[in-house]
Amino acid sequence: MALQDRFGARHTTFGTEAGFVPMAITIEQVVETIPDWRGRQVAFHPVAGGYTNANYRVEVGGQQFFVRIPGPRTDLLAVDREKEYHNTLAAAKMGVAPKVLYYLQEHEVMVMEFIQGEPMSIPKLQAVGMPTRVAQSIKLLHTGSRFMNDFNIFRLMDHYLQVVADNNVKVPDGFMDWLPVVTQIEEALNQRPMDSVPCHNDLIPENFIDDGELLRFVDFEYSGNNDPCFELGNAAQSLEYNQEKTIELCTSYFEELRRSWFARIQLYSLTSHLVWTIWSAIQNEFSDVDYDFWWNAYYHWGPALKILESDALSVWLEDAKRGD
Repeated sequence: MALQDRFGARHTTFGTEAGFVPMAITIEQVVETIPDWRGRQVAFHPVAGGYTNANYRVEVGGQQFFVRIPGPRTDLLAVDREKEYHNTLAAAKMGVAPKVLYYLQEHEVMVMEFIQGEPMSIPKLQAVGMPTRVAQSIKLLHTGSRFMNDFNIFRLMDHYLQVVADNNVKVPDGFMDWLPVVTQIEEALNQRPMDSVPCHNDLIPENFIDDGELLRFVDFEYSGNNDPCFELGNAAQSLEYNQEKTIELCTSYFEELRRSWFARIQLYSLTSHLVWTIWSAIQNEFSDVDYDFWWNAYYHWGPALKILESDALSVWLEDAKRGD
C-alpha cells in the first residue's frame, strides 16, 4: 500500500519499522505455485509505492493480472486477510471491485484481474459530475452482500488515543481539549442509527480506478459493514469536497437531500479529520518513513478545528439527533 494512501498506511504497528521489508513468499514462488501459469511465458513488473504489501503486474500469455503479496507479520497491521478476501469477493460480484482469480491462503496472496483504467486523483475526482459518479459506485457497493466484519471509526480513535497515552505522543496544541465533542458526535449519530451496509471505508483518491464506464474500487483491507454516511463523509473528506460537492454526493446517493443525512455525512467527515490528525501525530513519533507526518497532522487538524469552532457543528448535531 502506498504511503500517500494515508488511510491504509495509518494502520501500521507503531514502534516497528514502517519501510518495505522482504516478503515471506517471492513473486517467483507465486508464479510457480499457480498451476495454470506453469510452463507458460510469464513476465512480472513491480508496482511502485508499496510499504505494507509488494504489488506486481503479471503478464501470462498476453493476459494481465495484479498480484498482492502481504509483508510479514501483517496481523500486526490491523488487517485481517481472510476478511479482506471475503469482502473483495463480495464487492467483485457487484462489479465495483477487481475479481479475485486465485487466493493462496497459506501466504495470504491474492491474484486479481488487472483493471485497465485511469488512476484517479483529488483534482480528477473534483471534476464536474464526479461526486455523482462517486455516489453511484458507492451505492452499487452498498447494495451487495454483507461483509464478514464491522467497522467503527470511534473504536479506532479509542485505540489511537490509547497509543498516545501509553507512549506520551505529542499531538497538536488544543487537540485533547476537544475530545468531549467526539463523544457528543457519537451520541448524536447513535440517536437515530442507520442500518449498516458493506463499506470500503478507505475511499481515498488512490483507491479509485476509472475504467471508462464505472469508478471501481481497489484495496479492501479496511472494509467492513458500516453506516453508509461514514462512507460518504470519509470520501468527502478524502476528496476535499466543499459543501456544494458534498451536497451533490449526498443527493446522488440518497436521490434526495435531507438535513439529517447531510448532518451525518458532515459529522463523519469531521471525525475522519480528527482520527487522521492523531494518527499522523503517532506516525510522527514512531515512523521511519521519509514523510512529514507532523505536517499531515495539521493538514487534518486545521480543517477540523475550523469546523469545531464554527456554528455549523451544533446545527449538525441537532439535525442528526432529530432526523427527518
